[in-house]
Amino acid sequence: MLRVAVLASGRGSNLRALLDAIRRGDLDACIVGVFRDTATAGARAPARDAGSAATHVDPKACATRLDFDRALFDRVDASGADLIVCAGFMRILSPEVVAPRVARMINIHPSLLPRYPGLHTHQRALDAGDREHGASVHVVIPALDAGPVIAQTRLAIEAGDTAETLAARLLPREHRLLVQVVRWCGERRLRFDAERVHFDERLLTGPLAVD
Repeated sequence: MLRVAVLASGRGSNLRALLDAIRRGDLDACIVGVFRDTATAGARAPARDAGSAATHVDPKACATRLDFDRALFDRVDASGADLIVCAGFMRILSPEVVAPRVARMINIHPSLLPRYPGLHTHQRALDAGDREHGASVHVVIPALDAGPVIAQTRLAIEAGDTAETLAARLLPREHRLLVQVVRWCGERRLRFDAERVHFDERLLTGPLAVD
């Protein structure tokens, strides 16, 4: 069974999607810990409900960014996680902590990377006049949403869409995307590093598609 650690800063909806898939028997994994950089992160409630340990590491209690990263990953490593999932984790991590773990750390991002790294992705897609939008799961490297893209889900932008309606329509697809990528990791079908992704031992030349 795949042991998964989840890093979260926000409401925890992607964590909830993983937990729900595990409960349904659709995902052979267990959440061994949830790690937060904000005391009020919504991820705390689903972690508690699932009986998973929820750990808060306060950046303000650390002298430097690197001190925080090291304190955080000391706790992540102690969980024994096989896979580290950044699910709404709003911090860029230091090379010193990413490099030893890059082959087992992924992030989900609400855009069709490399388009729109960072924040406000739904509004940026609308402002650009895009015809489609989506979400990506990518390898974590010490740069903002810049690692190799593993898989994506896409949806058409409809007339009259707002950032709010677009986000709401995308969210279920985002959840399915993350669950599928974690499932592939558990099945040992994915292998990746800071530069490339292999699926079933074949080098990917573009992201996998998830409906």
